[in-house]
Amino acid sequence: MQVTKFISIALTAIALSACQVAPLQKLMSSITLDQAAADHGTQDKATNERPAMVKVPSELLVPNLPLVEKRESLTATGYAVISVQNHKTPAQQRLMAIRAAKLDAYRSLAEQVYGLRLDATATVADMVVQNDTFRSKVEGVIYGATLVSITPSGDDTYETTLTLDKSTVQDLRMLYLTQLTAKSR
Repeated sequence: MQVTKFISIALTAIALSACQVAPLQKLMSSITLDQAAADHGTQDKATNERPAMVKVPSELLVPNLPLVEKRESLTATGYAVISVQNHKTPAQQRLMAIRAAKLDAYRSLAEQVYGLRLDATATVADMVVQNDTFRSKVEGVIYGATLVSITPSGDDTYETTLTLDKSTVQDLRMLYLTQLTAKSR
Protein backbone atom coordinates (compact mmCIF):
# COMPACT_ATOMS: atom_id res chain seq x y z
CA MET A 1 0.00 0.00 0.00
CA GLN A 2 2.81 2.42 0.87
CA VAL A 3 4.60 1.57 -2.37
CA THR A 4 1.47 2.44 -4.35
CA LYS A 5 1.18 5.76 -2.48
CA PHE A 6 4.85 6.50 -3.18
CA ILE A 7 4.45 5.80 -6.90
CA SER A 8 1.28 7.88 -7.04
CA ILE A 9 2.90 10.84 -5.26
CA ALA A 10 6.07 10.61 -7.38
CA LEU A 11 4.12 10.49 -10.64
CA THR A 12 1.92 13.39 -9.58
CA ALA A 13 4.95 15.50 -8.67
CA ILE A 14 6.64 14.75 -11.95
CA ALA A 15 3.48 15.45 -13.92
CA LEU A 16 2.96 18.78 -12.16
CA SER A 17 6.56 19.90 -12.49
CA ALA A 18 7.04 18.88 -16.10
CA CYS A 19 3.54 19.08 -17.56
CA GLN A 20 4.65 16.60 -20.20
CA VAL A 21 3.16 13.24 -21.10
CA ALA A 22 6.16 11.55 -22.75
CA PRO A 23 8.55 11.63 -19.74
CA LEU A 24 5.68 10.54 -17.51
CA GLN A 25 4.91 7.53 -19.72
CA LYS A 26 8.60 6.65 -19.80
CA LEU A 27 8.75 6.86 -16.02
CA MET A 28 5.65 4.70 -15.59
CA SER A 29 7.02 2.04 -17.91
CA SER A 30 10.42 2.04 -16.17
CA ILE A 31 9.26 1.70 -12.56
CA THR A 32 8.93 -1.95 -11.61
CA LEU A 33 8.06 -3.82 -8.49
CA ASP A 34 10.92 -6.08 -7.54
CA GLN A 35 9.79 -9.00 -5.38
CA ALA A 36 13.37 -10.21 -4.87
CA ALA A 37 14.27 -6.90 -3.27
CA ALA A 38 11.13 -7.15 -1.15
CA ASP A 39 12.53 -10.24 0.60
CA HIS A 40 14.63 -7.86 2.69
CA GLY A 41 11.53 -5.99 3.90
CA THR A 42 9.16 -6.67 6.73
CA GLN A 43 5.99 -8.73 6.53
CA ASP A 44 2.50 -7.23 6.52
CA LYS A 45 0.74 -8.67 9.58
CA ALA A 46 -2.72 -8.59 7.97
CA THR A 47 -1.83 -10.47 4.78
CA ASN A 48 1.39 -12.14 5.92
CA GLU A 49 3.06 -10.87 2.73
CA ARG A 50 6.22 -8.90 2.29
CA PRO A 51 5.81 -5.44 0.68
CA ALA A 52 7.08 -5.04 -2.85
CA MET A 53 10.04 -2.72 -3.30
CA VAL A 54 10.11 -0.09 -6.01
CA LYS A 55 13.00 -0.20 -8.45
CA VAL A 56 13.53 3.29 -9.85
CA PRO A 57 15.85 3.75 -12.84
CA SER A 58 19.18 5.31 -11.91
CA GLU A 59 18.78 8.27 -14.31
CA LEU A 60 15.79 9.41 -12.26
CA LEU A 61 17.78 9.42 -9.01
CA VAL A 62 20.08 12.31 -9.99
CA PRO A 63 19.22 15.17 -7.60
CA ASN A 64 18.18 18.57 -8.93
CA LEU A 65 18.30 17.50 -12.58
CA PRO A 66 15.67 19.52 -14.45
CA LEU A 67 13.35 17.54 -16.69
CA VAL A 68 14.02 20.01 -19.51
CA GLU A 69 17.45 18.40 -19.93
CA LYS A 70 15.88 15.07 -20.92
CA ARG A 71 14.40 16.58 -24.08
CA GLU A 72 16.49 16.89 -27.23
CA SER A 73 15.35 20.46 -27.84
CA LEU A 74 13.09 23.20 -26.56
CA THR A 75 10.17 24.29 -28.71
CA ALA A 76 8.28 27.57 -28.39
CA THR A 77 5.32 28.99 -30.25
CA GLY A 78 4.42 32.66 -30.56
CA TYR A 79 1.21 34.30 -31.76
CA ALA A 80 0.24 37.73 -33.11
CA VAL A 81 -2.95 39.25 -34.44
CA ILE A 82 -2.76 40.85 -37.88
CA SER A 83 -5.53 43.48 -37.59
CA VAL A 84 -4.07 45.21 -34.51
CA GLN A 85 -0.71 45.90 -36.16
CA ASN A 86 -0.05 49.63 -36.56
CA HIS A 87 0.09 50.10 -40.33
CA LYS A 88 -2.33 51.06 -43.09
CA THR A 89 -1.65 48.42 -45.73
CA PRO A 90 -2.70 44.79 -45.13
CA ALA A 91 0.60 43.46 -46.48
CA GLN A 92 2.60 45.50 -43.97
CA GLN A 93 0.24 44.43 -41.16
CA ARG A 94 0.89 40.77 -42.04
CA LEU A 95 4.67 41.29 -42.02
CA MET A 96 4.48 43.06 -38.67
CA ALA A 97 2.30 40.27 -37.25
CA ILE A 98 4.87 37.68 -38.38
CA ARG A 99 7.60 39.70 -36.67
CA ALA A 100 5.54 40.03 -33.48
CA ALA A 101 4.77 36.29 -33.45
CA LYS A 102 8.47 35.53 -33.85
CA LEU A 103 9.37 37.82 -30.93
CA ASP A 104 6.66 36.15 -28.83
CA ALA A 105 8.22 32.75 -29.60
CA TYR A 106 11.66 34.07 -28.59
CA ARG A 107 10.16 35.32 -25.32
CA SER A 108 8.72 31.87 -24.71
CA LEU A 109 12.13 30.28 -25.35
CA ALA A 110 13.76 32.71 -22.90
CA GLU A 111 11.18 31.74 -20.26
CA GLN A 112 12.04 28.08 -20.75
CA VAL A 113 15.81 28.65 -20.63
CA TYR A 114 16.08 31.22 -17.81
CA GLY A 115 12.79 30.97 -15.96
CA LEU A 116 10.28 33.70 -15.27
CA ARG A 117 10.39 36.34 -12.55
CA LEU A 118 6.93 36.89 -11.15
CA ASP A 119 5.89 39.72 -8.83
CA ALA A 120 2.39 39.56 -7.40
CA THR A 121 0.37 41.87 -5.15
CA ALA A 122 -3.08 41.39 -3.69
CA THR A 123 -5.06 43.89 -1.63
CA VAL A 124 -7.92 42.68 0.56
CA ALA A 125 -10.31 44.99 2.44
CA ASP A 126 -13.32 43.82 4.44
CA MET A 127 -12.47 40.26 3.37
CA VAL A 128 -13.01 41.18 -0.29
CA VAL A 129 -10.22 41.26 -2.84
CA GLN A 130 -9.87 44.89 -3.92
CA ASN A 131 -6.90 44.59 -6.19
CA ASP A 132 -4.98 41.57 -7.47
CA THR A 133 -2.08 42.30 -9.80
CA PHE A 134 0.93 40.45 -11.04
CA ARG A 135 3.85 41.23 -13.29
CA SER A 136 6.14 38.84 -15.05
CA LYS A 137 9.57 39.52 -16.45
CA VAL A 138 12.00 37.43 -18.41
CA GLU A 139 15.49 38.52 -19.31
CA GLY A 140 18.17 36.69 -21.22
CA VAL A 141 20.01 36.05 -24.44
CA ILE A 142 18.78 33.56 -27.03
CA TYR A 143 20.94 32.54 -29.95
CA GLY A 144 20.96 29.55 -32.25
CA ALA A 145 17.19 29.14 -32.42
CA THR A 146 15.86 27.51 -35.57
CA LEU A 147 12.70 28.78 -37.23
CA VAL A 148 10.42 25.75 -37.68
CA SER A 149 7.32 27.37 -39.16
CA ILE A 150 5.37 30.54 -39.78
CA THR A 151 1.73 29.71 -40.44
CA PRO A 152 -1.53 31.62 -40.50
CA SER A 153 -3.76 30.48 -37.66
CA GLY A 154 -7.32 31.41 -38.44
CA ASP A 155 -8.22 34.49 -40.46
CA ASP A 156 -6.41 37.11 -38.37
CA THR A 157 -3.49 35.44 -36.53
CA TYR A 158 0.01 34.20 -37.29
CA GLU A 159 1.72 31.39 -35.42
CA THR A 160 5.51 31.08 -35.35
CA THR A 161 7.37 28.06 -33.96
CA LEU A 162 11.05 28.06 -32.96
CA THR A 163 13.25 25.28 -31.63
CA LEU A 164 16.47 25.41 -29.63
CA ASP A 165 18.96 22.52 -29.36
CA LYS A 166 19.75 21.13 -25.89
CA SER A 167 23.48 21.86 -26.22
CA THR A 168 22.72 25.51 -27.00
CA VAL A 169 20.44 25.67 -23.95
CA GLN A 170 23.32 24.44 -21.77
CA ASP A 171 25.66 27.02 -23.33
CA LEU A 172 23.15 29.82 -22.68
CA ARG A 173 22.71 28.78 -19.05
CA MET A 174 26.48 28.62 -18.50
CA LEU A 175 26.87 32.09 -20.08
CA TYR A 176 24.13 33.40 -17.79
CA LEU A 177 25.72 31.89 -14.66
CA THR A 178 29.13 33.29 -15.66
CA GLN A 179 27.62 36.77 -16.00
CA LEU A 180 25.91 36.47 -12.62
CA THR A 181 29.17 35.54 -10.89
CA ALA A 182 31.01 38.40 -12.60
CA LYS A 183 28.36 40.90 -11.41
CA SER A 184 28.49 39.66 -7.82
CA ARG A 185 32.23 40.27 -7.47
